[in-house]
Amino acid sequence: MIIHLHILGTVFTVLALAHIGFPRYFKWKIELAPLSTINRQMMQVHAAFIAVVVLLMGLLCLTSAADLVSTVLGRRICMMLGVFWTLRLAVQLFVYSPSLWRGKLFETTVHIVFSLLWAYSAGTFFLSALG
Repeated sequence: MIIHLHILGTVFTVLALAHIGFPRYFKWKIELAPLSTINRQMMQVHAAFIAVVVLLMGLLCLTSAADLVSTVLGRRICMMLGVFWTLRLAVQLFVYSPSLWRGKLFETTVHIVFSLLWAYSAGTFFLSALG
């Protein structure tokens, strides 16, 4: 499982760094402008903290994979991360509107790739938790 945790660590680190380009790609200057200051700043702050959490998960997987699979605390952390990524998969499948991706090649590809990534993440952490 250590190799899978290292893979996830690398993917999470790259994903966290990709958040740097989100404001420009999603045109937040234009899209968020109509929002009140509090709502606009909450969106920006929450996105930044998601990036930080994903980066920290990535660094944890890269630097402490052996501890995650071989200690009681590590397995508990893996169980919680398995729950986290299962919930993220559920959001991907049941909360986001299919109108965001259905019939659009790039968006459908992204939807499928991330659904598979969240499932792989959840499975890897659950299997690591179970030893």
